[in-house]
Amino acid sequence: MRISIMQPGYLPWLGFFDLMARCELFVILDDVRFAPRDWRSRNRIRTKDGWVWLTVPVLSKGRAGQNILDAQINNDINWRHTHLNCLRIHYAKAPYFKDYIRLFEDVYTRQWNSLLELDMALISSLSRQMKIETPVMHSSSLSLTDVSGNERIIKICQELDAQELYDSQGAKPFIQMPLFEEANIRVVFQDYRHPEYQQVYEPFLPYMSVVDLLFNEGPRSKDVLLRDGPSG
Repeated sequence: MRISIMQPGYLPWLGFFDLMARCELFVILDDVRFAPRDWRSRNRIRTKDGWVWLTVPVLSKGRAGQNILDAQINNDINWRHTHLNCLRIHYAKAPYFKDYIRLFEDVYTRQWNSLLELDMALISSLSRQMKIETPVMHSSSLSLTDVSGNERIIKICQELDAQELYDSQGAKPFIQMPLFEEANIRVVFQDYRHPEYQQVYEPFLPYMSVVDLLFNEGPRSKDVLLRDGPSG
């Protein structure tokens, strides 16, 4: 079995969903340390002037070293209104804006305390819209203890009887290949060739949140996402 193991993301980019679409089981790595101001809590959307961050404020005082699954949102900041308003302003002229804005209205009118729950609600909705049907589970459900780093990833593969790990290029410097070879786990690194598509504004800018693809390509989003064939 081929699995991918990734930390959750807020409105993830296309490559995240490419990993999900090309594995047999997608594991959300939620019981590792939360890093402030990274992709767990923010992402980029396209604007007429380039791009802007959408950042979910996370409580940090007295919470150093907390795991992703424990990260709580700072709702003293009206971030939900800001994020929804940004989507309305910058994608109002996108071809499929009216088809998908309701999805985000449904999310942003709800109260969220857990960052993980917010991220997963969006990941689930976005993958469903793109007809990505790969099963998803959380690493925290395996109750692994006293293992970290490469050993934790290997243990997850072994617990799930996975013979192949499909991983992102960003993980390549951290993967100790001899350990995986010793465990008889094949590691394949994603080689994602970012597709171009028609954005609301020119010139084309890659590496936006997948919401940019969805608003612009609608029901064709999955075909565009996987257009260049196998990436690993």
